[in-house]
Amino acid sequence: MLALVMGLAAACGGSDGTGGTTAKGGEEGAPRVAITPANGDGRARPDAGITITASGGKLSQVSVKLKSADIPGTLSADKTSWRSTWTLVPGNRYQVSATATSPKGKATTATSAFRTSKATAATTINNVIPSPGETVGTGMPVFVQFSKEVPVKARPAVERAIEITSTTPTEGAWRWLTAGESFNGLPSVVFRPKQPWAPRQRVSVTVHYAGLKIGDKVFGDKDVTRSFRIGDSHTINVNAKTHKLVVKKNGSTVRSWGVSLGAGGDRQADGVDHLLTTSGVHLTMDRSRLERMRPPGKKKGDPGWYDEQVPWATRISNSGEYIHQNMDDPSCLGNRNCSHGCVRSPAASAQWFYNWAYRGDMVTITGTKRDLQWTNGWAYWQLPFAKWTSGGALGKPVTTAKAA
Repeated sequence: MLALVMGLAAACGGSDGTGGTTAKGGEEGAPRVAITPANGDGRARPDAGITITASGGKLSQVSVKLKSADIPGTLSADKTSWRSTWTLVPGNRYQVSATATSPKGKATTATSAFRTSKATAATTINNVIPSPGETVGTGMPVFVQFSKEVPVKARPAVERAIEITSTTPTEGAWRWLTAGESFNGLPSVVFRPKQPWAPRQRVSVTVHYAGLKIGDKVFGDKDVTRSFRIGDSHTINVNAKTHKLVVKKNGSTVRSWGVSLGAGGDRQADGVDHLLTTSGVHLTMDRSRLERMRPPGKKKGDPGWYDEQVPWATRISNSGEYIHQNMDDPSCLGNRNCSHGCVRSPAASAQWFYNWAYRGDMVTITGTKRDLQWTNGWAYWQLPFAKWTSGGALGKPVTTAKAA
């Protein structure tokens, strides 16, 4: 039922034949107001949003609510149309009221109350990384991870629906990763800045997933928001030839120590020498107070088998590389490479680093004969930015909006 108010107009209303609700003034010269979805619609398409148009006047008041929350939208420059900014939440009731006023001061108000379709997609947002409120390093990517692969047709809409803000506007790009490319097996879309994040700032990500068309007649279930902080600039440089690790904070060296990297000599059927440390830009990932370590591709009894509990282990790749406490010949540290591929460090230094580092700190290793592959852990800085960008559904960079 169409509700009309404001004593300047007496009007009747009904369907305009296009799925919307139209009100027109009873007096000559009163404006017309059309709202889509129509009043009483019980299965409105969430992806279509809400549209309000006025003819014979300009919109002077628009109220769109989900329960008690205001729904954001954009009023056209000529004030004759309004459209919701994001898609709508499935299975929910919306209430719309809009008033248009003619140049002579005559007004018409229309309302629409409707419900959106309940059909939600099986593909949901599994997680967003970083964690809520986490302080991370300047190399940290932003992960939106899904329970299932997002259909290719839906990916452009998903990218457009991600709102990312930061204290310092930052250029970056999204790239889609399959389950096989993802560090933890979850299909993802990942944001990487073109240059490292400026330190000491806030970042917020909202995925307006609710109502996006994910498959035939099924829609994203809900929005997800994540806020975190970029901490101080931490950079770690490891040289396999000088056997030295240097840690800098905001450009100044704060600590250095002798290390031992991978000795090499275990080329397996995949053609890779798994005892060599990888050269390239790594990111610190998770950490373990005591990590159990065993050689990849081997079983107990094989040559080169080991099974050790290693303290103060900070992961830097998915191929078993850590910065950790040395457990073997201490004479290797600072002198020669004799590890199984990790960055062995003195106990005090490994413990200090474990407690000091953020996730997402940049660890650059040079001087080995094994390159870090970009899909190994969080090695996304190994790809040139243009190539990284080409993996997005929209294929172009985005700049984060300035945080309020």
